[in-house]
Amino acid sequence: MVKVFIDGRNGTTGLRIDERLAGRDDITLIVLPEELRKDENARKDAINSADIAFLCLPDNEAVNAVAMTENENTVIIDTSTAHRISEGWAYGFPEMKGQKEVIKNAKRIANPGCHAIGFVSLIQPLVAEGIIPKSSNLSCMSLTGYSGGGKNMIAEYENACRNTLLDAPRQYGITQSHKHLKEMKGITGLGKFPAFMPVVADFYSGMEVTVPLFGEEINGNIKDIKEVYKEYYKSAIVHYDEDFDENGYVSAGKYSGKDDMQIAVSGNDERILLISRFDNLGKGASGSAIQNMNIVLGCDEAMGLNI
Repeated sequence: MVKVFIDGRNGTTGLRIDERLAGRDDITLIVLPEELRKDENARKDAINSADIAFLCLPDNEAVNAVAMTENENTVIIDTSTAHRISEGWAYGFPEMKGQKEVIKNAKRIANPGCHAIGFVSLIQPLVAEGIIPKSSNLSCMSLTGYSGGGKNMIAEYENACRNTLLDAPRQYGITQSHKHLKEMKGITGLGKFPAFMPVVADFYSGMEVTVPLFGEEINGNIKDIKEVYKEYYKSAIVHYDEDFDENGYVSAGKYSGKDDMQIAVSGNDERILLISRFDNLGKGASGSAIQNMNIVLGCDEAMGLNI
């Protein structure tokens, strides 16, 4: 029986992982009593007793948790931003060519960020195939539900006396220093950071990431892009879809509550839209973490997922 510990189990990502693992008969969850949940010695013992430990913690606490890990057999899956481009860590997006085998053999796995994985899923294959030059100046708009902001933002949006400005979508990260930018550049192989425009809106979960391209600035055309996505994304977890819109609309809530991801392309050879849709708490967080655990364990990648 595989022993699993979720450090930060009461956070939004930890709760979703716990929910997805419920009822699985191939694992045993290590659960600390409430009074020991933040006790460093108890957490250290739990991490080192686990075969797999999920870190659902702020960055500095995740770094400390890794430092506590003395059992060389414990696999760490870190959902924070602390290690996503760190040497010695496997990036947890198995749909990248060759990455599944890397994850399978890794002891340290950095789970992707929600905004970042949408961008990476769209751009990394096209850079790898030479369609998008590494020197490209790209932009990215990402629309997310408010659960991505964690418990404080959830409480803010669900407060009956909330600020009326929350009734409309709100752009943030306007200083162009969002914490996902290093990941978006580093994992895709781009030479420059994209201009990134995240927007949070009044719905609980779901995400829609869009990257616009001008045909004259790429090596190929819209058909070439579609062929790359067809080759890369064939699974039930990440799938390319030709028929993807809802009567001309594309809702960010389409995959709310799900753990899969849809890749789509629209436009024409002059102006192209690359679109990735998923749940910010699913493939953008907990769903990816469980998929990576399944790969490590050698079982069906989709076990325990809602797809």
